[in-house]
Amino acid sequence: MKGILKILAIVVVVLIVILIAIPFLIDANTFRPKIESELTGALGREVKVGNLSLALFSGGVTADNISIADDPAFSKSPFVQAKSLKVGVEMIPLIFSKELRVTEITLTDPEISLVKSENGEKWNFSSLGSKQGAAQNPTKPTAPTSNPELSVAKLSVENGRVTISDANSREKPHVYDKVNIELINFSFASSFPFKVTSDLPAGGSLKLDGTAGPIDANNTAATPFQAKVSVQQMNLASSGFIDPASGIAGIADFNGTVASDGHEAKTSGTLKASKLQVAAKGSPATKVVELQYAVTYNLAKQSGVLSEGNLSLGKAVAHLTGSYEARGATTSVDMKLSGQSMPVDDLEAMLPALGVVLPPGATLKGGTLNTKFTIIGPVDKLVTSGTIQLENSALAGFNLGSKLSAVSALTGRSTGGNDTTIQNFSSDVHVAPDGTRADNINLTVPSFGVLTGAGTVSPANALDFKMDAKIEGTGIPFFIQGTTSDPKFVPDVKGMASGMLKGVLGGKGNNQNPLNGITGLFKKK
Repeated sequence: MKGILKILAIVVVVLIVILIAIPFLIDANTFRPKIESELTGALGREVKVGNLSLALFSGGVTADNISIADDPAFSKSPFVQAKSLKVGVEMIPLIFSKELRVTEITLTDPEISLVKSENGEKWNFSSLGSKQGAAQNPTKPTAPTSNPELSVAKLSVENGRVTISDANSREKPHVYDKVNIELINFSFASSFPFKVTSDLPAGGSLKLDGTAGPIDANNTAATPFQAKVSVQQMNLASSGFIDPASGIAGIADFNGTVASDGHEAKTSGTLKASKLQVAAKGSPATKVVELQYAVTYNLAKQSGVLSEGNLSLGKAVAHLTGSYEARGATTSVDMKLSGQSMPVDDLEAMLPALGVVLPPGATLKGGTLNTKFTIIGPVDKLVTSGTIQLENSALAGFNLGSKLSAVSALTGRSTGGNDTTIQNFSSDVHVAPDGTRADNINLTVPSFGVLTGAGTVSPANALDFKMDAKIEGTGIPFFIQGTTSDPKFVPDVKGMASGMLKGVLGGKGNNQNPLNGITGLFKKK
């Protein structure tokens, strides 16, 4: 028995010595040409790896750096650079027959540059996997090819940095840090599960969990996939998902799905945004806005259809539908927005986000709002037109009567309390980059009368309105000037004198001396 134990001990020692000696007896760098050749053939890009070493106990070969060339039509800089590459291999075939059988590939700390062509039809990774190599022109499709015969049990990217940009664009690239990708049973010719996690620009996180494949042999970007998407604390203005020219900003959480057949992508879900801002000169909303949406996007045409878009702010719900086109430097939209019987108390929190400025201390309270708008044009030069109607509301903290003291003096009407009760307000509105125009204004204030007219609001919020107050059958013209935060109500003395004169000459006077009325305008002075 003692002899058997001695023999076993000797065998174990010999095996340990062999295992320790093998890395010194086998030069891993002899496999470098084969590794580079197989990866180059599989990716259709020149692949370079650095010094190789054999990690026997972990069952793999490691390289101290790696680079993958970019599509020459996009850049001469590397598409991928990584500090280290680990290739998991089957050790027995490697040791005894020097046969390389890859089971796992891991890229550590890679820097990956994703670039979209100027016309938006191609990406620099679109030609990955092409046996004919990268396309020479990103706007022209390559000839049909077949997928390379490569399969790996596990393909991983650890702690990566991904930079996304547009070719020849002056826009700042979007950078995603701590990118981790895991592909299981990866093959160019079949579908495979994947997981992606990443930090987002300016904070927040992204998580995708789904399946993809088989890889499109002619355009990797057209590979079919489906995934669940979870986004937390995304900065909308810096995320890269929203055109920065739109002026949209805020912090959002999103949960939804996305699926693509390589030609058409469909996405739906719920987005909740806090501190939302939808106008460049606006300020953050004070309440959370929720959007439930469904979009179908044509990858080739770079155009989408928003079939469902329900915007909710408390109990106020508006419906947004239409289409958009992402081709070119700026996204263009053709949308319709409608809302019926929306509670004003909920909507009031959204006014700052829309760039609507009320006089200091004034707030809208009570009542309902009806809207119907069309929104057309590039997102940085949108033209919005439609109708708005406000019913049974009040502008608290703003006394319209005191602002119209000249008219009150003329009619003898009281200026009322500190609030302005609004029975009805309606107008046709046209909003464009050069300002806002309101036509067919009709405002009914029970304690005062009916105000009608039209005018404009400049991009700097300067007011220029010509109005008419009808009080007990008498029309009194006046101007609204100043700014939205400090409106000035100025009597139209010329128009008023003309109206009074016509009334007297026509026998339609109210037995008042027109001169007395005019002196009333100037507070008896």
